[in-house]
Amino acid sequence: MTERFRDKFYVTDGPKLRYYYGIPLKVGDDHNIGALCVLDKNVKELTPEKVELLKIIANEILSRLKDLKVINKLKSKLAEASEIQKKVAHDIRGPLSGIIGLAQLISEQGESNQIEEVLEFTNLIHKSGRSILELADEILSADKNDHKPISNGAEFNLLVFKDKIERLFIPQARNKNIMLTVTTTSESERIPFARNKLLQITGNLISNAIKFTPAGGYVNADLSLEPNDHTHILQIQVKDSGVGIDEKAIEKILKGNAASTTGTTGEAGFGFGLALVKHLIETLKGSINIYSKPGQGTVFEVRLPQKMQ
Repeated sequence: MTERFRDKFYVTDGPKLRYYYGIPLKVGDDHNIGALCVLDKNVKELTPEKVELLKIIANEILSRLKDLKVINKLKSKLAEASEIQKKVAHDIRGPLSGIIGLAQLISEQGESNQIEEVLEFTNLIHKSGRSILELADEILSADKNDHKPISNGAEFNLLVFKDKIERLFIPQARNKNIMLTVTTTSESERIPFARNKLLQITGNLISNAIKFTPAGGYVNADLSLEPNDHTHILQIQVKDSGVGIDEKAIEKILKGNAASTTGTTGEAGFGFGLALVKHLIETLKGSINIYSKPGQGTVFEVRLPQKMQ
């Protein structure tokens, strides 16, 4: 033992070590992360062959650690890909069900179809289909660039936002015989702002409102932008005439751990939508309020700060 170890507890007390030989474990630019050590209660001398063997073992340890790091990165990427897949599947399920429902209605009506109605449904299916593809692309590319510009180069404002919502969700509402209306404030409807995650947030709220509103009811989405000097406040209100939510369920939603339930016509729930909305709003430093009582419909109010474009 060298002088610098003489007073260490493992030398003066048990196990009273008298021999130490260490090989540093180095990664990257000679960064030491530890050492492979040989300790003994008796003084000894290692042969060159044993020293070389220890170096081989040390290199094997470093190799295993590097492999483990690569495996953990792959696991993380796999989990991320799975999460994105769930988001895409969930967010396109509502609009897609509307398309399928309209197509099925045309098929069931057969020869009794009116050409004007068929053309209207076909137009809705076409517009909604293109919007679903755009929404899926937006979700998939969100992590690469949260402020990705619209592919056609157009500004994103309340009018564009309104058009995209109608294209996505009118078929779903029409298929369930629910009146969906989207309104904007004329004073601010042309002010540009970032599109970041807005279709995901608003789409989930509208799709959820349609899911829990009986046939013959309504869903209203009101979009407004409150201009300020440096930051605009985007306000999204989704109001429905649905079954409503009790206080305990509202509390769970606001805590981000709402459980899934079945819609008014048996639509499956997957326990993902409102939790995702809560998470996305928090990442954008926004706020959400819920006003509802069982049997009296529900109002979701979202406020999101938007940097001036």
